[in-house]
Amino acid sequence: MNVRRMAILQLSPVAGHLGTAQVQAPCGWPVQSNFEEHPLLIAFGGLPGTGKTTLARAIAKRYSAVYLRIDTIEMAIRTTEVVRGEIGPAGYVVAYWVAEENLRLGRVVVADSVNPRQITRESWSLVARNADVPLVEVEVLCSDPIEHRRRIESKKPDLDGLPPLSWASVSHRTYEEWSAPHLMIDTAGKSVAETEQELIDRISVAGHLG
Repeated sequence: MNVRRMAILQLSPVAGHLGTAQVQAPCGWPVQSNFEEHPLLIAFGGLPGTGKTTLARAIAKRYSAVYLRIDTIEMAIRTTEVVRGEIGPAGYVVAYWVAEENLRLGRVVVADSVNPRQITRESWSLVARNADVPLVEVEVLCSDPIEHRRRIESKKPDLDGLPPLSWASVSHRTYEEWSAPHLMIDTAGKSVAETEQELIDRISVAGHLG
C-alpha cells in the first residue's frame, strides 16, 4: 500500500482519475473470466435499510469472499478506547489496506459500506488499481420510500454498541450522487434471493461470476 497516496486520497480526489466503468479490468485479462479463478473487488454502497449488507453478505458467503464491513471495523476501533468521539475515515482506511492485501493474495473481496461520497468511491477504485484487479461498484437502493422507512424503523442493531437508526437520520444523511457508471440494484419488493441472482447475472454479463 502506498501510504502517501492513500493519505492524500483522504483529503482530495485522485489526480488524473480516469473514471470507473461498471467493471474495470486490467490490460491482459481475458474477456471471459471465471469468478473463482481471479481476484475481484466488489464495492457496495447505499443508504442504511436498502438491503445492502444483507446482499453483500449473501454474495460473500456464496463465493467464499473476504467480507469487509465498515460498521464492524469502526465498532472494533471504538472498543479500544484509543479514539474517542468521531473516528473520521479511520474505518475506511483500515478496510482499504486489508482489501488491497487480500486482493494481492488472489482473493475476492466484498466491501460493505454506505460509501456515501465520491472520495470513498475513488478510494476503492485506487485500491483495485493498486492491486491490478477488476472493480465492480454496486449501489443498492430501495425505490419505495414506505418500504424503506418500514425497514429502518423495524431494524435492530446487529453489532454491540451500534446505535439504532431513525428514519430522520437516514433520510437527511449526506449521500452524494454517483458520478461514474456502476451497477444499481433496487431491492424494493424483492427477496434476498431475487436481488442476489439479479446482481450475479449482471456481473456475469461483464465476464465475472462465471
